[in-house]
Amino acid sequence: MKDLESLSATQAAKALARREIKATDLLLSCLDRIGQRESPVKPWASLGKENALSCAKDLDKGAIKGLLHGLPIGVKDLFDTYDLPTSYGSPIYANHYPVVDAVSVALMRQAGGIILGKTVSTEFATFKPPITVNPHHGRFTPGGSSSGSAAAVADFMVPLATGSQTAGSIIRPASYCGVVGFKPSFGKIMTAGVKALAPSLDTLGCFGRSVGDVALGVAAMSDDHDLINIKDLHNKPRIGICKTEDWSLASKETAAALALARFTAESIAKGAVNDIHLPIECKDLTQTQARIMSSEMSRALLFERMHFAKKLSPQLIKQLTEGAQIHYDQYQSDLVKTLSARSSLKQLLNQEIDILIAPSALGEAPLAKEGTGDPVFCRGWTLLGLPCINLNISHGPNGLPVGIQLIAGFGKDHFLLSAARAFALALPDPALRDQA
Repeated sequence: MKDLESLSATQAAKALARREIKATDLLLSCLDRIGQRESPVKPWASLGKENALSCAKDLDKGAIKGLLHGLPIGVKDLFDTYDLPTSYGSPIYANHYPVVDAVSVALMRQAGGIILGKTVSTEFATFKPPITVNPHHGRFTPGGSSSGSAAAVADFMVPLATGSQTAGSIIRPASYCGVVGFKPSFGKIMTAGVKALAPSLDTLGCFGRSVGDVALGVAAMSDDHDLINIKDLHNKPRIGICKTEDWSLASKETAAALALARFTAESIAKGAVNDIHLPIECKDLTQTQARIMSSEMSRALLFERMHFAKKLSPQLIKQLTEGAQIHYDQYQSDLVKTLSARSSLKQLLNQEIDILIAPSALGEAPLAKEGTGDPVFCRGWTLLGLPCINLNISHGPNGLPVGIQLIAGFGKDHFLLSAARAFALALPDPALRDQA
């Protein structure tokens, strides 16, 4: 079997489980690809080649270990790993080796995953542009903060990589790089061992090249192995388009992507696919999320600010200073507003609609010199804690991918995966149906 690095995670997992390919051969193919493409794309913060090869050889000799048996995996450099440095994207933690793995990493190892290396994260998962570039065109950003993970999967260096989202750090890079990104329901994956940014918002997930891939990754990371059994939709779901309050910021390519998404959804939906306006309790979600995130960041990174301010970027210092100025009464009021918004949207998603379709980003990836892109179309869904999945659907004027996100009710991760697979299979472009 040639070009093993081009196999999706689910394709590779099946071949490994049947002993049709060896974990060692798959790993060497990925390492060869990394050797060819690391220099122009720069998605890796560190690599553990020797440990990975040793693990692969052991897996080839022993019994099938679990869901991820023999799969090379990239781990965002925000997740603790006992055998690889974890810098959290900051020089403050250069050469920092945690004593133990993050819970999600330990679960992936237990499932037979091979931790190949750490993928580049922006500084403490915030907005300082990383060294990583978009694998489709080096002048453009891969997005942030899960920059390296999205780029490494898109460029066939690994079939699966972890990510985290506090504002839009899974969905946005997935859209920019043209891969599937899955942010499950808040709390689905334990965050222990992952550097906190805003604990009320921090959510873990992963990147792959298909809906099945990300289901496999989150199944291992969460220990909910039922996720891999993506069921066919027996009843047509009620689907609506939610442009959000920030729609005026959308580019022409995002408007075109949403129109195509509506057309595609109509083939699998129950009834018409109409625009949905969120309840009044959901007004100003973007601003509410931004305040909560800034306020919690200012405390989560207080030690670093007090002791290592000179090693923090001016951009982050400014953000932490602004967050510290948010009065606690405002922060508490925003948390109460969030609870009200979640309650009202739960009713909507139970009584009127099953799946919402919304933009993943303003448009295609902006130039790298302009930053990592605006997460405005993701902030509200992250605040609400809802499961979201990005699917590549079209291209922008520079030929870069443009995605849309499907959103389901809280805790309905299994259903979202089923809907996403059905949606992908209904896409007019046959090449994009591989995302299913």
